[in-house]
Amino acid sequence: MARPYSERFLLDLNKADPTRIGVQLGKVCVKANLPTSYVAKAFDVSRMSIHSWFRGQYVREKNYEKILKFIDLVKADLDIGALPAMSLVDAKKFIDTKVIDKI
Repeated sequence: MARPYSERFLLDLNKADPTRIGVQLGKVCVKANLPTSYVAKAFDVSRMSIHSWFRGQYVREKNYEKILKFIDLVKADLDIGALPAMSLVDAKKFIDTKVIDKI
């Protein structure tokens, strides 16, 4: 079951280096209301990896381009009002239909 982002995490994310790709990913996921477990599925990595990226840790080159594509997909749906996800079902549907196989 996906959990909401904690207040502490959100505060840490706002203090993190915005030039880091993982921090950018974290901010867009929070804005789009996409749980880390679903994001991890999209990238075929662990939730721990996603949380590390969100905190500005190293991202392997093979994932860097995927993250850029993911951010573009999420921003496009934010711009048209399809996101933020209003429920876990909506978040899962977005990941399954608009992200997986496109990044």
